Amino acid sequence: MIQTDIIIIGAGPTGLFAVFEAGLLKLKCHLIDGLPQPGGQLTELYPKKPIFDIPGYPSVGAAELIDNLMEQIKQFQPGFTLNEVAEEIEKLEDGTFIVTTNKGTKHHGKAVAIAGGLGSFEPRKPELENLAFFEERGVEYFVKNPDMFQDKRIVIAGGGDSALDWSIYLADIAKEVHLVHRRNEFRGALDSVEKVQDLKNRGKINLVTPAEVIALQGEERLNSLVIEKEGVQEQIACDYFIPLFGLTPKLGPIANWGLEIEKNAIKVNNALDYQTNIPGIYAIGDVNTYPGKLKLILCGFHEATLMCQSVYNMLNPGKKYVLKYTTVSGINGFDGSRKEAEKAVVKSII
Repeated sequence: MIQTDIIIIGAGPTGLFAVFEAGLLKLKCHLIDGLPQPGGQLTELYPKKPIFDIPGYPSVGAAELIDNLMEQIKQFQPGFTLNEVAEEIEKLEDGTFIVTTNKGTKHHGKAVAIAGGLGSFEPRKPELENLAFFEERGVEYFVKNPDMFQDKRIVIAGGGDSALDWSIYLADIAKEVHLVHRRNEFRGALDSVEKVQDLKNRGKINLVTPAEVIALQGEERLNSLVIEKEGVQEQIACDYFIPLFGLTPKLGPIANWGLEIEKNAIKVNNALDYQTNIPGIYAIGDVNTYPGKLKLILCGFHEATLMCQSVYNMLNPGKKYVLKYTTVSGINGFDGSRKEAEKAVVKSII
């Protein structure tokens, strides 16, 4: 049983910033996310895309923002349960909660903050007859451990950043890399497109366009697939097929937790603290809804701040918290570190 103060469901930017605000209040956090790494849709869908509406950053890359948030919260030593989906939530008689994942990992916390963005992400799957049979038998929707593709024959399908980036990365690891896309044009970062072009010219990537995978073959596991290009079918021997067509957001198990839902989002009390209809459970970021709601990262940061204040007051009844600016009070990390502004020097001028 993992013990913490606040269980945060969702490790996107809002969930990560909540760790910082909680840390200032001496509250410990543990985050649960169904993706294999922190960052939510920023790292999974558009890691190289610039974001222009983060205060203080005229432009910041999505992956860079997540890296900065991870660095900012490092001193508060958050725990992570990644690649697992929060499936069940139970409120105990003492008002605390137990959150259990789809893999049976249990978390015990005094409050729950749902920061699930647009919900849990499920891969968009191609319509292939025997696709389900080959899942984890050669079909992979995420590259969780690149080493498993060492000296293997890989077919990647897709035309976005993920397909381009993983084709580039695996070109130096795999025995063969085939990149299949139904169009000649790719929607991705210019440098990634140029790198794939260079790897194609050097024979490191076999680029197959315009084409699509139409069949998977094998007995116990995948050993080949069929590609159709301009009406002509071709069989390609392979060990792994990685379709990267993006992710579909869904509320998933959250919809079954007794929370008040409106238009696939969780209703919260925005007049005070973004608490749901169940006391002790909050919803912050894109997953919530209220009058005037804007699905912006900076709004999620604001909501996370007020949520942490509410949890502190709930856990410390009658104890007034005096807001102190970090420029004045500094920051004491749970790891013994301290950050503070340089102190003024008192010296006479003669």
